[in-house]
Amino acid sequence: MPSYYFKEVWTPLKWVGIKFFHDDENNLWIKWWSNPRKRLR
Repeated sequence: MPSYYFKEVWTPLKWVGIKFFHDDENNLWIKWWSNPRKRLR
């Protein structure tokens, strides 16, 4: 499994448990509650 460096993108959705991240290749990832991160694009 590849290793990624993530930077969190702040949105108001963080207050309800939905977080967005950018990785080192500038792809967008989403994580909600305790589920693993999934790549959006």
